Amino acid sequence: MGLDKLISMTSRLFFFGALVLFGLALIERVANAAGYTILQLYRGGRLLEFAVVLLVFVIAMELRELKEELKSRKP
Repeated sequence: MGLDKLISMTSRLFFFGALVLFGLALIERVANAAGYTILQLYRGGRLLEFAVVLLVFVIAMELRELKEELKSRKP
């Protein structure tokens, strides 16, 4: 497995994880508005923070791939 494939898979995994965390944060927020809680360990805002951290890594990996592609196009 090449480095490019590993970075691509990691980027997809982090993006999917961020989407899951965002969905859980939304569900937790709706539950809190109704007077309930679903997650005992983390609050909804903390889940959003984790999602943002994962998305920052995804953006960094995508920018690295874009830089490598632009570098390979130069003659």
